[in-house]
Amino acid sequence: MSLVFKDVTRRYGDTLALDGLSLDVAPKSFTVISGPPKSGKSVLFRLLVGLENPDSGQIMLDGRDISSDAPADRPVGFVPQNFALYPHQTVAQNMAYPLTLARFDRAEIARRVDRTAGILSITHLLKKTPDQLSGGEKQRVAVARGLLKDASIFVLDDPLVGLDYKLRERLMDELKGLRDELDATFVYATSDSLEALTMAQHLAVIDRGRIVQHGEADIVYHQPSHDRALDLIGFPNANLYDGMIEGGRVVAGPLTFSAPAGARPGRIRVGLRPEHVLIDAGAPTTSGALALPATVTLVENLGGEAVVYLDCAGHSVTAAMPLYDAPPPKMHSAVTLTVDPATILLFDAGTGARVRSGEPMPLAAAQEALQRSFGTHG
Repeated sequence: MSLVFKDVTRRYGDTLALDGLSLDVAPKSFTVISGPPKSGKSVLFRLLVGLENPDSGQIMLDGRDISSDAPADRPVGFVPQNFALYPHQTVAQNMAYPLTLARFDRAEIARRVDRTAGILSITHLLKKTPDQLSGGEKQRVAVARGLLKDASIFVLDDPLVGLDYKLRERLMDELKGLRDELDATFVYATSDSLEALTMAQHLAVIDRGRIVQHGEADIVYHQPSHDRALDLIGFPNANLYDGMIEGGRVVAGPLTFSAPAGARPGRIRVGLRPEHVLIDAGAPTTSGALALPATVTLVENLGGEAVVYLDCAGHSVTAAMPLYDAPPPKMHSAVTLTVDPATILLFDAGTGARVRSGEPMPLAAAQEALQRSFGTHG
């Protein structure tokens, strides 16, 4: 079932929550919408499930505008961010509620409840009431209830927020399995960009009520078309600097390099992923690579890799490095950073759009550069 948001706007007084948002969701895909808090994710979902109506624009399911349809008339299952279970009902009764409203017979309800409980590993909880459950168990029951609606599209609004990392990791795996089990379209929201990259087949980056980029998750990561997509997706956060193109050169933060052919003089924003900043890598292997002296200000050891924060000519630089063949640098030590200009991204300072002077870095080359600097963890 195709889902299209077309020029959708939603205001709350003077606050513009959605600003002419447009998005095509591929049928039977797992599409993740990721952006910072208050970027419009939850508002978009409330419009989709029918809890609110847009001020303008259309929400199309298979070519039909459902913007004014009642929630019960929409083939949409909803897992809200703030789950609410009926305290007087057992887990099985809570899960069965949407099917009971839809007047399924008891045998079919029991079959579906048992099947979904098995998928989410909560069969042992079916006879318990919510007051007997942990927070993580309640969250899984809420997810199960939302997925039990007879629906073609399932909407999950940051369903794993507040859970500990191990439980989130487990539920992410279970939800990816459910995507295949249910053969339906999933639309999933999260503010966590790592969760977004882990879950998504298709990734839509939302900021200030607009979609700034939408596409396959690896394309969004490696070839961001907007500076906000670069800034919001990935950990650690990308290095972003305001700069100028002047006299055939780009000067931004600690970086000075030849401007790409056809680049116009003027203000520019320059982006650089931390995994493309190499620390004490030896002699540059790429012609034209930049060698930058820097001082280590902080090291975060993550086990297999480290995030290194540096001062470079008065500018902050973040680098990500693997630890499989070398330890991280010492605090306050002097190091040399190596940057391949082919990994540097240019964005229009006014619009934030990627500057398309010359060919963008091919995905294969970007992935190869990522693997060179971050090993198999990239």
